[in-house]
Amino acid sequence: MAYVWGVIVDELIALSEWLPERACLAGLDHGTRTIGVAVSDDQRRVAASLTTIRRTKFTRDAEALIGILSEYGIAGIVLGLPLSMDGTEGRRCQSVRQFADNLSRKTDIPIAFWDERLSSRAVERQLIAHDVSRRRRAAVIDRMAAQFILQGALDYLALRWDRD
Repeated sequence: MAYVWGVIVDELIALSEWLPERACLAGLDHGTRTIGVAVSDDQRRVAASLTTIRRTKFTRDAEALIGILSEYGIAGIVLGLPLSMDGTEGRRCQSVRQFADNLSRKTDIPIAFWDERLSSRAVERQLIAHDVSRRRRAAVIDRMAAQFILQGALDYLALRWDRD
């Protein structure tokens, strides 16, 4: 069986070159223990949190993720890139980029990176403001962070497309 090499783009706007006019995107928050997953509508306006994948081995994680991507007809992936506050890339970014590289060998769905600085903290503050218990926050934070990442990317793309 031949590998299908996916496309990885650093600039989010370049992702649009690989997408049909109407297609859903997935947002991923790649953590050390979990992968939060969110999806957009096919007009790419609204992100919704979907699920959290408990990480085990890459092969199992990729199978679970690819199953979800297939089920929802995902045409592109927005993967949160955990840049340092000064904009530099550290070990966590290397791990996310390696995950993207490995995933691109398993699927032909294009992958773009999106700056996810403070996404989990922003989501946690929002959940605390809504008086969500610590236990419930722990259960939903990763998929909500994925939603936050994806919505930020969708808003950015909408602004860019409106200018063109």
